[in-house]
Amino acid sequence: MPSPVLIILIAILAADLLWWLRADRRVRRLRHALGWRLLIALFMGGQIGLLLWILGGRVPVVSSLGRPSQVLTGAAYLWHLLMLPASWILVAILGILFSAWRWGRRLGGVHSAARAEETATRRQFLGTLTTVTPALLTGAGVAYSRTQLREFRIRPIDVALPGLPPELDRLRIALVSDLHVGTFTNGHTLKRIVEETSRLNADLVLLPGDLINNALADLSDALDAVSNMQSRYGAYLCVGNHDLIEDGAEFVRRVKDRAPLLVNESQVVPIRGQRVQVLGLPWDRGEVLIQNSVRQLARQIVPDAFPILLAHHPHAFDAAAAAGIPLTVSGHTHGGQLMLGDAVGFGPLMYRYWSGLYRKPALNGASLVVSNGVGNWFPLRIGAPAEIIHLTVRSRGG
Repeated sequence: MPSPVLIILIAILAADLLWWLRADRRVRRLRHALGWRLLIALFMGGQIGLLLWILGGRVPVVSSLGRPSQVLTGAAYLWHLLMLPASWILVAILGILFSAWRWGRRLGGVHSAARAEETATRRQFLGTLTTVTPALLTGAGVAYSRTQLREFRIRPIDVALPGLPPELDRLRIALVSDLHVGTFTNGHTLKRIVEETSRLNADLVLLPGDLINNALADLSDALDAVSNMQSRYGAYLCVGNHDLIEDGAEFVRRVKDRAPLLVNESQVVPIRGQRVQVLGLPWDRGEVLIQNSVRQLARQIVPDAFPILLAHHPHAFDAAAAAGIPLTVSGHTHGGQLMLGDAVGFGPLMYRYWSGLYRKPALNGASLVVSNGVGNWFPLRIGAPAEIIHLTVRSRGG
């Protein structure tokens, strides 16, 4: 039986080819049709070639070419993951509306040769517009992302926790989620992330998953970055879904050799005469699996320690709060990635919790902080800026 990855690849290639055929047919009636057809062939042939180049990294012939540049990878991501599906959806909607309008005119008795010609002209215009615009938007998105990929903010968040020992009042945490070290986070940008994290002078650096984008070849750079993030009491990590793409077992082994990666484990950290217990949740996507993992991990809580849960997926918060864990920190959502407002976009569409601070007053004020992430797997953000969260934890009277 074909693997899910192969099925997805075939579906994307089929969507590419069908769009190419549709676009080629639409421009044949335009002036300078040959030039338009050549441009479409260059764009679509290039997109298909990029897709095969990116996904064929493990094939020796393809891997010998190296990786596509950040610009080319961004173009392929924007086209295949945003513009192409959006374009097909738009074409389907316009097709339905146009058919309904045409049948309405026929049923109303409005029909003539002149009207038919007008309808054909309008349809040709709309078809050409929906053919050319997505390619232009892809180019504009790549140009915009070139500066955006280098930018991130420091976002201060204060949270009061009723059970926090007074000695830990104003505990400072640098929450550095979703680094995605690789194509879109590397070089000077990665160096700036390290410098800004260290400048916060935090007590703890917490990294809740997606240290690398997918390739273990980037892991050394990622671990160098983690080891150079300065804090009073160290940096602690859990696993994210992107960390497991190439070889999860090898990722865990190599990270544990150099950094405190917690996979269904915990570590007690003495801070100001108190014990803070950092718990690392293993990666799960399913709600039931997440809940079971949280309950299992909660058994490790030391009675006189203050627990903090590192969970890549923010939906762990419900089970964590029920288990009496006062603070959970997460990432994974990228703040919704593409948001048209505080409550409109992929964030609320896909997640219960997607950015910022969430609380459960009925469960002793248990709190969740979700980071938009400081790195990128996708080159474009709208309304969900990359960020390092500077989290200050306070006692009720702090």
